[in-house]
Amino acid sequence: MNPALPPGLEAYKQTATFTETTVPAGLLGDHSTKDGVWGLIEVESGKLRYLVTDPRRPNRKQTLVADGEAGVVEPTILHRVEPIGEVRFHVRFLREPGASQERSGA
Repeated sequence: MNPALPPGLEAYKQTATFTETTVPAGLLGDHSTKDGVWGLIEVESGKLRYLVTDPRRPNRKQTLVADGEAGVVEPTILHRVEPIGEVRFHVRFLREPGASQERSGA
């Protein structure tokens, strides 16, 4: 189950669409967003496995699909993705209104 997004977050940036062949290596390994930055992993087509690997959270595996629930990325929590065959996806980044780019850049 995804954690709940805090109310009032504003989207401020979105990645390009990635495929199984163009996904950056950094997304395939454990990584995190900065403090105050939430992410939504949204699958456009195909399937993508989303894994939460941070020791501060229970390990979680979620298969994301088009028109399904987005993967919610909590600030500073380690996670990674794994394409399952052909996939197209992007990540939207959200933060509290008025948060500075310096404090909460992705």
